[in-house]
Amino acid sequence: MADNSHDPHPDPEAERADEVARIGPQEEAEAAEESDLVAQSPVAAHPAGAPEPHTGDVAGKLNWLRAGVLGANDGIVSTAGLVVGVAAVNPGATSAIMVAGIAGLVSGAVSMALGEYVSVSTQRDTEKALIAKETYELETFPDQEFAELVGLYRHQGLSKETATRVAHELTAHDALGSHLHIELGINEDQLTNPWQAAMASAIAFTVGAVLPILAMLLTPVPMARIPVTFGVVLVALARTGVVSARLGGARKGPAVVRLLVGGGLGMAITYGIGTLLGVSGG
Repeated sequence: MADNSHDPHPDPEAERADEVARIGPQEEAEAAEESDLVAQSPVAAHPAGAPEPHTGDVAGKLNWLRAGVLGANDGIVSTAGLVVGVAAVNPGATSAIMVAGIAGLVSGAVSMALGEYVSVSTQRDTEKALIAKETYELETFPDQEFAELVGLYRHQGLSKETATRVAHELTAHDALGSHLHIELGINEDQLTNPWQAAMASAIAFTVGAVLPILAMLLTPVPMARIPVTFGVVLVALARTGVVSARLGGARKGPAVVRLLVGGGLGMAITYGIGTLLGVSGG
């Protein structure tokens, strides 16, 4: 009789038969019955002592690329408002404009980096807690977890037989990874990285903040500094809106309009305040 122990293409039916033998036909029948409940309500299979807090895709909500786009937008708008406000008092005060712009750039970049680090660290801690909880449930309630996995796949449209076979094969390969993927959208090897998000946000903020500073300082005619900066900032915001819409799979028009209106309004307000302060101070 041929030895199939090293067959690179094992028979799925044989694997399933081995898994049924390990679990037991009665337990499998109970799991299939319990999976009927999960197919209708994915939280129904858990006993009272094991509440299931899974609420959808927990991981990936705050990826570093989107944090970078938001950081660039903040850098453009906040720094532009700052230098425009100072220039409104005295457009020829190059030193004051430069000091205000650099101070705003540094403080804003640090603030963005700290905010992203704290936020993403909290998300990562939550992901680790959910992984630990799922590990405990797999060790403590293996039958209920298997039934839940079957039910979740049936909830996605698979038949009971196919869902049971898929659950058997996935459980034999990587039970924890299978549950994390379908229940939480978490990949244990690809958790969110707070350092990556912080660096992306800080760098993006810096790049965005440099644009209005350079536009203001490189314009040789003092009276032309504010309109030139307005133009440069609006172009940069339009570009940021296009990139953010593309990343989110949304329409470009509304994203661009929101940024242009918000950025233009912010600069107009700071310009008005700077003008009023300049007049009252003069």
